[in-house]
Amino acid sequence: MCGIYATNKIISKEEAIEKLETIRFRGPDNLSVEKSKEVTFGHLRLSIIDTDERSNQPFNYENYTIVFNGEIYNFEDIRKELLELGYTFKTSSDTEVLIIGYAHWGHLVLQKLNGMFAFVVYDSNKNELFGARDRLGVKPFFYSWDGQFFEICSQLRPMLTQDSKISNSAVSAYLQAGYVPTPMSIIEGIKKLEAGSYFILNLNSKKFEIEKYWDLTKVQERNISYDQALNELETLLEDAVRIRLRSDVPIGTFLSGGIDSALVTAIASKISDDPISTFTIGFTDGKFDESKVAEQYAAILKTNHTTTIISPDSVFDQIEKLIYVYDEPFNDSSAIPSLLLNKVTKQYVTVALSGDGGDESFLGYRHFDLVNRFQKISVIPSFIRRIIASILPWHKIFKTRPETMRFVIAANATEALAEGIFLGYGSLQKKNDNSWLDHYRKYFLLAKNPFQRVADFGIKLWLENDSNVKVDRASMAYSVEVRSPFLDYRVIEFARKLPVSYRYSKQVKKKMLRDLLKKHIPEEVFNQPKKGFSMPIGKFLRGPFKDEIYSTLTDEYLNSVHNLNVSRFKWELEQHMKGTYDFSYNIWKLYLLARWQKQFNLNF
Repeated sequence: MCGIYATNKIISKEEAIEKLETIRFRGPDNLSVEKSKEVTFGHLRLSIIDTDERSNQPFNYENYTIVFNGEIYNFEDIRKELLELGYTFKTSSDTEVLIIGYAHWGHLVLQKLNGMFAFVVYDSNKNELFGARDRLGVKPFFYSWDGQFFEICSQLRPMLTQDSKISNSAVSAYLQAGYVPTPMSIIEGIKKLEAGSYFILNLNSKKFEIEKYWDLTKVQERNISYDQALNELETLLEDAVRIRLRSDVPIGTFLSGGIDSALVTAIASKISDDPISTFTIGFTDGKFDESKVAEQYAAILKTNHTTTIISPDSVFDQIEKLIYVYDEPFNDSSAIPSLLLNKVTKQYVTVALSGDGGDESFLGYRHFDLVNRFQKISVIPSFIRRIIASILPWHKIFKTRPETMRFVIAANATEALAEGIFLGYGSLQKKNDNSWLDHYRKYFLLAKNPFQRVADFGIKLWLENDSNVKVDRASMAYSVEVRSPFLDYRVIEFARKLPVSYRYSKQVKKKMLRDLLKKHIPEEVFNQPKKGFSMPIGKFLRGPFKDEIYSTLTDEYLNSVHNLNVSRFKWELEQHMKGTYDFSYNIWKLYLLARWQKQFNLNF
């Protein structure tokens, strides 16, 4: 787990080091800069596999140079294959396996990799660069190319210059999504390489091409019994956990009150010869606190458990950290407890397994209940639904917030419902602009079942741009590597082919995962209500944050924000402060945008 940098801009070694020092948290164990012909490489190392300095980067093999961020979990299998082909190795690292694998197979090496990665290889003979990002976009990859000069980095900050300008189209998208979606970045001229993609840049011909090597494909549902599917899933998850337990430094797991992290921890405990260390964040507000359930799991699984309870003061302390390490404005309030969780975890271990990705494949999110409700009423034309809604209190019938149910009633298709789920039910844009969504709407077309269609949309839009960004930046902020077995591409592909009924029902969510977990933990323990990994942001904004919000989100500032519906936002702000509605999502969104601009000293 590291930070990478590469450019053909004319910069000194000292300038490259200065850039990398701004994100030193990504790799505190070593910083190296090296030049190969006209390309300058930089690398920050967090040592996980083969911690010897022989595996430091930039790493060279014959005419190739690589900078690599991430982990190749199956590198030992690839290494054996290369040994049989006659190659020799000087280290026991996955970096050397990756560069020799590229030297032998070229871009086809990507089909062999199971891991999370972002890397660049330079072939000095061809004067050509090859760069790739993992299938699910777990690791970040920023780049710029103007036809003459390129620059590549794991984060945005080292790429900023005095001439950097905010992208208005990115701000407009942020006002909807609460993050800046791939391929955009918040800065004009800088992009993100899409997940499952690679590029080839020939510096002689100036030819730059991007290709996909992996993507979600059309769903072909398998004819498989539930028991057989369960057995296959168990085998697959055990292998996904096993290959992620390979580490030359201390390792543990994140353990919440949910099914996913409990199952990962249970499997890890079964496989590991030593007791697993587990870590939980709790809140002083019991409505959001899952720590007691996690402690029950830990006691049953006999883990070495650490619980940390956080207060509003802890949130204040992390805001500057959040702005600094996330690089772009990022609205997900669970980034705060994620930062605190990694801060605690780093005191004990360097690598942690997590349950991230389980809800996407096994349909565990609450929004799948909205899909279920929509299916029940979608046979009624939307205009008739609105009339009925004025008479019947459907939000009480379906036990859903009024503003959410109003959207479900008004939606004219599953696609519209999904966009509302992932983008919020009330846009802050003054002029509606959804053009950036065209990049993601094609993923609605891969499945017939509405639940899988919404899941696919979420995997491509929300998982890559929100969940994975949150986990990467929060863990890297404290030099922790997080590995997610449910984000093994084999698990994603396997789950998409299963009947939806095996994964979702209103009565039993994530049935398959529950049936596996009860082999390790009694059902009555894990069948407690799930509270989610979030914090009471609404109360914080009305309470200790109130003065800060008003002093930051002034009329002058709000009127400067590109495409912001100022009157709508001010109404939401007042309604929230009165306690009439919960508009914390949009208030936090604008607040973080303002704080980001202030720290980065950039104006619209």
